[in-house]
Amino acid sequence: MKFKFPHKRNSARDLIRRCGYGEWHDIEFDKISYTRKLGKGNYPRFHVYINDFEKYFEIDLHLDQKQPSYASGHAHSGEYEGDTVTAEAQRITAVISQIYGM
Repeated sequence: MKFKFPHKRNSARDLIRRCGYGEWHDIEFDKISYTRKLGKGNYPRFHVYINDFEKYFEIDLHLDQKQPSYASGHAHSGEYEGDTVTAEAQRITAVISQIYGM
């Protein structure tokens, strides 16, 4: 699920961390993303990629249910829609809106 916010005084990195996400560096693809665990283990977890544009940033959110079972590649068991993902998108939007004073 993708949704966006205008750039204001806070960086996208700062905002998503204030939503409870920790930075995660995928060494295989050399890419930074953010995760928020739903329990004691690493899975299930929400997983966010941030895409920066000139006037706004986009949050690309999905739910990883389990660790990928592939040797290499991009396929995994991520959910990009559904009630759980929608509720998390609404939670992130509420936190960022509160920070922005909207």
